[in-house]
Amino acid sequence: MVTWLGQAIAHVPLALAVGFVALIAAAWALPLCLPKRLSPKRRALYSTAGVLLCTALFGAAVTHVLGRQAGLQFLTGYLLEEALSVDNLFVFLLIFGFFGIPAAQQQRVLFWGIFGAMLLRALFIAAGLTLLHQISWIFYFFGALLVFTGLKLLHKPAEPTPPDRSLPVRIFRRFVPTTSELHGDAFWVRSATGAWVSTPLLLVLCLIEFSDVVFALDSIPAIFSITTDPFLVYTSNMCALLGLRALYFLLADALEKLHTLHYGLSAVLVFIGSKMLLHDVFTIGTLTSLAVICLTLAVAVWAGQFSRRS
Repeated sequence: MVTWLGQAIAHVPLALAVGFVALIAAAWALPLCLPKRLSPKRRALYSTAGVLLCTALFGAAVTHVLGRQAGLQFLTGYLLEEALSVDNLFVFLLIFGFFGIPAAQQQRVLFWGIFGAMLLRALFIAAGLTLLHQISWIFYFFGALLVFTGLKLLHKPAEPTPPDRSLPVRIFRRFVPTTSELHGDAFWVRSATGAWVSTPLLLVLCLIEFSDVVFALDSIPAIFSITTDPFLVYTSNMCALLGLRALYFLLADALEKLHTLHYGLSAVLVFIGSKMLLHDVFTIGTLTSLAVICLTLAVAVWAGQFSRRS
């Protein structure tokens, strides 16, 4: 797998790879460079704008170095992954609210949570692309999986299962000693007996990582319908994840207004899955896919705003 992936990304110029590393570093450090006097909302706004600017500059570099088609695939993949990542925000909001995690500690959890997600997604992408390279019919399996997930998303439960009843929480509490009290930013503290116990922050961090693994099972196969270039798949995924932390704090108060977004995401997943299943019959171009994704999500967001006003 490593040998094949190495050969697959050998066409990427060193300057472009270095530029991507610089983008990651700049976007990651941006929140730390903002003045402390800024309000949380303004910090989130500036951070989101900074990540979008870095992503746009990198997309322009991809277009200049690898060509217009590669640039269009990067943009489409980024928008698709960002849209699917927004669904993560609802889960983050539910988890933080249920466990009563203050905003200051949410920052720390999301920092490490998204860092871990970037590592895990790299493994998922490598495994997915290797399967596509070695098993021809797996492309159809991914397409069927996306159609099934999209249809299932239409029947999203009105009352989600409380996090403390989920299987990951039960497993965590069974094997990891845990205290019910927060201790600032600490993930581990010493108990009165001197033993190390985890705080609710570590449990929440594990839930965040688990939720990203679940969402990655949809989002990563989805981008394979746009491109199977390892460099474009990975960079578009990472750019989408980079903006997720700031986007959460920017949209936390407005998420309830996006209650119809899951219908749009459902339609996008069904469209992408159908495109993969029917790719031998007819081809849907990248530009068409981009237009369908943008239009579908715009209608879903507008429908949510309209239903709130009516």
